[in-house]
Amino acid sequence: MVTRNEILKKCVEHKHALIFAAGIATAIVGKKVLESKTVKDAATQGMASVMAVRKDAEETFQDMRENAEEIVIDAHEENKKEIYVEAKE
Repeated sequence: MVTRNEILKKCVEHKHALIFAAGIATAIVGKKVLESKTVKDAATQGMASVMAVRKDAEETFQDMRENAEEIVIDAHEENKKEIYVEAKE
């Protein structure tokens, strides 16, 4: 009868072959997982969520930019008023 120690010794002797076989098995299982409908649906939902967040962020950034431009215009008008008021005095 073969003992566990003998099996472990054989595995250690052929560890490179085992690593290669494990790599092939991982690739096959990974391909099956990635091709599954569940993973595709989850990836599609994730991408849709990311696109929605991106659109919201762009809209928020555009609003912030418009507000900042208005503040700059108002500040320039305030500065011009102050200059003209000082010049009349």
